[in-house]
This record gives sequence, C-alpha cells and structure tokens, in this order.
Amino acid sequence: MLGLNRKDSGLFLLVICLTALAPFLLNPFPEGSELAQFNAGYPDLMQRFMIFGIFAIGFNILFGLTGYLSFGHAAFLGVGSYAGVWMMKLLTVNVVPAIIMSVIVAGLFSLIVGFISLRRSGIYFSILTLAFAQMSFALAYSVLTPITNGETGLQLSLNDPRILGISQTVDGSIPAANFFGIEMRDSLELAMGGWLFTFNAGYYLAAIVMLISFYIAIRIFRSPFGMMLRAVKSNQQRMSYTGLNTRPYALTAFVISGMYAGLAGGLMVAMDPLAGAERMYWTASGEVVLMTILGGAGTLLGPIIGASAIKYFENIFSKINDTVLHGWFSFMPDGLQDFVVAIIHPFIGKGWHLTLGLMFMLVVIFLPGGLMEGINRLRIWFGKRINGRQQTPDHAPATSS
Repeated sequence: MLGLNRKDSGLFLLVICLTALAPFLLNPFPEGSELAQFNAGYPDLMQRFMIFGIFAIGFNILFGLTGYLSFGHAAFLGVGSYAGVWMMKLLTVNVVPAIIMSVIVAGLFSLIVGFISLRRSGIYFSILTLAFAQMSFALAYSVLTPITNGETGLQLSLNDPRILGISQTVDGSIPAANFFGIEMRDSLELAMGGWLFTFNAGYYLAAIVMLISFYIAIRIFRSPFGMMLRAVKSNQQRMSYTGLNTRPYALTAFVISGMYAGLAGGLMVAMDPLAGAERMYWTASGEVVLMTILGGAGTLLGPIIGASAIKYFENIFSKINDTVLHGWFSFMPDGLQDFVVAIIHPFIGKGWHLTLGLMFMLVVIFLPGGLMEGINRLRIWFGKRINGRQQTPDHAPATSS
C-alpha cells in the first residue's frame, strides 16, 4: 500500500483507524460519572495529541536516526508559529498558506542553525542548539518586539492589512481561522446514552497532516537515506575513514526535523492564531526530548505515543484537585479519607510533573527502549501464549503399560 511493505502498511492502517476513531476511544467513561475526569476526547486535547505528535516525529528523524541530540528544537516551533500568524495577518485567515509558510521559514532557519551547529558533535552540538534556541527566545521577547509583539505575543487584530479576505466580520469581530470556509472551531456533537462524542474540524485537519507526516517518516526510515543516517549514528568516525562526508546527511536530517517542528508550529496557529516567545523556551525543547525517549527513540510509533502520554498527563492530571479526590474517596471514614488525599495530593494538580517524572524514571530503568519496548514485549508474550496453546494437543496421547 502506497509503496510500503506489509508490516508498515499494517502499522499505517492502525494509526489511521486510531486517529479516525479517537473521539470514541478517548471518551471511555459516561459524562455523568466520576471517571469522566479521565476522558480526553475533547477538541483542544486531541489537537495537541496530533500537533505534538508531529513535533516528536520530526525530532525522532534527527535524534532517533542520527543520534544527534538537539536541545533547541523549540526555536523552529516558535519561528513557524510567528511565520504562520504573520501570513494570516497579511494574506488570509485560510490556514493552508500559514502552514506552508511556517514550514518554509522553519526550514530556512534550521538550515542556518544546523550548518553552524553540526560543525561539532556530541554534547557540544547539543549546547550549540540550546544556545540558538535561547538567543531566539531572547530576541523574540525583547529585541524583535516590533515583529513578535514581545511578551504579549503575536495575534490577529481588527486592523490587520489582510490582502485576501476581510479584516473584521459584520459583527465587528476578528474572522476565524478556516480551511477553505470550514472553521477550525466547528464541531459536531453526538450523544449516545450517557456519552457525548465531539467531532472537531480542527482535529481532523491536524490528524490528516499528522498521517501525511507519519507516512513521510516511514518512507524516510525505510529509504537508503534513512540507512545512511543510521550508519552516521552507528559509527560516524568509521564512515569518515572511508572518505564519505557525513555532514550533508546530518544537515538534511536536521532541516527535515526543523521543518516538522515548523509544521507543528503552523498547526498551533491554525487552531489558535497566537504565537508567543514561550514556545521557544528551553523547557519546550526538553519536552520533545522527553516525548521521544518516553515513547521510544528510533521507532516509528514511539514519538506519537510519548507525545500523547505527556500531553494527557499535562491536561488531565493537572486538573485533578483535592475536591475531586474527596469525591472519589467519600465512601471512606473522614480520617482515612483525609490521609489518602494527603498521600495522592503531591502527584496531581500542580504536582503532575512528579507523576510524569516517576513514570519517566520507571520507563528508563525497566524499558530502555521506551513504551514501544513494553508494547513489543507484551506482543511477543501474547504471541508465545497463543502459539503454545495451538501446539498443545486437546487430549494427551494414550501410553502403553
């Protein structure tokens, strides 16, 4: 299918099915139940799953294949966001030109950063990329205020000199971002029993872009170019001894990875036309590193799983408070209830990072290959159990005395 082998085709079909059915799969609990707190099937969070999945897929092309660890990839996410907002301010609120411009600008910026940073390797490369990201953050926050609007952030206004389309609607509001007339905030709700499922236009646009990005990543992984990148990761010095210049391959991977980050930034703007300097901060770069390692660096599906896991914890666990906990454990005596709530309290709400940190530690210690390693172990274990049952006869053969 689409030039993929049988295994990759099956994986791609699985991802298509999961993204299409996400509004159902991410709402397993009825709306009125206490467990509805753990539902993740609302548009904003589902969009984040897709957008940060793209961000992590692109980072994995660099880190997972070449072994170059960048601590500055958030710079390309931020640059892409700014380019997208400016395109919507100056040209049209149709999100397609904004997304395209985000990818182009982020690609050009990553070419400059990569050309300089790739003169070094190892920790020196990582520090250089971090320095570029922090310089970009500082410039966006202060020096380039006329372009970035500083700490307030760049957003659409009623006075935008938009070439195509209107600057304000009939009721005097800012026109909404749209995809050829389909507004990104348009949603269709389906009530089934106690469940409420939301189908959002913005989510499905982000999902389609993510699927295209995932398909391109598969082709890169299986191509001769991908094999060269793995060789760079395996033993770059030995390749240099053969007379092969590895820098163009690493630079190409760096630019592709930066374009993925710009694409994620453009989609952020498409869903919410706002760009701020905080998207370039070093913590944003560290987040994509965690996503990739948590899911499984060097795997195809791992970065998406890692990105979804972190965004789930960020948006679900951070909203649980003591009031919710007291509701859950209301069946307990007051003293025991307070004790249980006090034990769980540091791991939820503002302390959700502690839960994430513990999970990351457990994964690194017991599953060095990330969550994908755990999934593969379970798959192999179930395969052995099924094969064992198939090979065991229903009745033991009779034995002669």
